[in-house]
Amino acid sequence: MTTTPPTLTGALAEDTALLSEHTTATAARLAGLPAPPLRDPAQRALAEELHTASRSLRQRFLHRHADAVYDALTDGRTVHLRLDGLARAAADRFPGLVPAEERLAAERALPQAAKEGLEIDQGIFFRALLRSPYAGPHLADAMALPCPRALELRERFRTEGSVRLASVRLERHGTTAHLTVDNAHCLNAEDERLIDDMETAVDLVLLDEASHVGVVRGGTMTHPRYAGRRVFSAGINLKELHAGRISLTGFLLRRELGYLTKIAHGLLVDPAPDAYPYRTRHKPWIAAVDSFAIGGGMQLLMVFDHVIAADDAHFSLPAANEGIVPGAGNFRLGRMTGARPARQVILGGRRIHATDPDALLVCDEVVPGEEITARVDAAAARLDNPAVTANRRMLALAEEPRDRFLAYLAEFAYVQATRLYATDVLEKVARTPGRPRGE
Repeated sequence: MTTTPPTLTGALAEDTALLSEHTTATAARLAGLPAPPLRDPAQRALAEELHTASRSLRQRFLHRHADAVYDALTDGRTVHLRLDGLARAAADRFPGLVPAEERLAAERALPQAAKEGLEIDQGIFFRALLRSPYAGPHLADAMALPCPRALELRERFRTEGSVRLASVRLERHGTTAHLTVDNAHCLNAEDERLIDDMETAVDLVLLDEASHVGVVRGGTMTHPRYAGRRVFSAGINLKELHAGRISLTGFLLRRELGYLTKIAHGLLVDPAPDAYPYRTRHKPWIAAVDSFAIGGGMQLLMVFDHVIAADDAHFSLPAANEGIVPGAGNFRLGRMTGARPARQVILGGRRIHATDPDALLVCDEVVPGEEITARVDAAAARLDNPAVTANRRMLALAEEPRDRFLAYLAEFAYVQATRLYATDVLEKVARTPGRPRGE
């Protein structure tokens, strides 16, 4: 059997059949090979050839039919499907376009280095949708709506003023909602559970009429080196990445299109295009950084309105050293620091200490650690102002026009998917799978 993909006709039904036939045959040939870690050079070359042919076909299919595919999956954009639901629907409606749920489930049980890399096919799919001016904004809307768990917990938070999730505590004091990250066993490193909890908590703050300002701060650690100290974030959990439990839809894309976008651009409370007065709800946000904000932690600071850091804290984006892309950090950091410092941090791994002059490019106040709580309270009082909310809405429009943001995320969807399965990434993660990055 040749690996050459068929020529598409331009007709959706016919091309869907051609795609299904080719990818089914490719999957059968791949299934006949040993598991990825056990393949010899010739078998690895054949697997790469098979994947390249099928992915080229998927890319050409979506180039022609992305909008029609999205229409079919969302009933003409009348149904909002989140990333995972959209991928499942695509696997059912267009066989071979993205991996079926059972194949993905089998891969999730494997360490990252033992996987076939099926999520790359999802990356091709989401790249095509997000860069479409027709499908992209509607998909972004789906991810900007309140998540189901937040809607379930909304009344409890409204009446009790607190909610305890597995890795996050949310408490309202006066008109300020305090979100404390409590993933203490791994220095507040990010895993899929934390991403789910963070989106839920952010939604609750934005839904709650009594909460005017949101604050995010790391909780107290149990790790021997930082026992009794607060830590903001150690970034992506490398142990979870090594174990294969960091997914494209459940972590990497959900994080960017979910709670980070909601902090930066607001929660979609009415998806109607003619909604009055606004489709989205904005609130000002404060970050309090104890110890360090590494990787995803530093990325998070870029969407906050006011950042207060302890004078012994530091910031870094080590994603390039690890072989991956630091989320939307490449999109946002240069705007904050200028091009040269951004390249030093992202490409060169430069660490910025809170006492460095450049620290004031990524945070607003540097204070002794024991003063952070008082400074947070003072900042919250200043930001509890309707004019602040109106102006941060306008700043978000000026700084991150939606078309530019979605164009970036479209390419991120594919590039990050491929980097997850790159040889250099797998080798680096395997060397120190359990070491916290704060050490």
